[in-house]
Amino acid sequence: MSDQVPAYVVANLLVEDSQMYHKYEKDFFPILKNHGGELLTFDDSPESFEGSAPVSGRLVILKFPSATAAQRWWNDDVYQQLSEYRREATDTRFLTLVHGLPPRG
Repeated sequence: MSDQVPAYVVANLLVEDSQMYHKYEKDFFPILKNHGGELLTFDDSPESFEGSAPVSGRLVILKFPSATAAQRWWNDDVYQQLSEYRREATDTRFLTLVHGLPPRG
């Protein structure tokens, strides 16, 4: 994949300890921004239209300028240390990298 193509991280979390999760959220955004990432949206009540494994809990969608930027964010030692709060506070159903479409033309 080209570094010219945006990438997305999609996560589904069941927040089980809101106080611990708040510790994660408090320092999350500066690290995200350092890697060119942005929060596109989150939803605590997503709706599934079809399929056998409906999403429940919080669905989060992040955008990065490239898959490389997303991987650098994920592998950042500071983020990994911070993510221990998320791991303690949630049941993480999935946290997935999705590659954007290359330009058409």
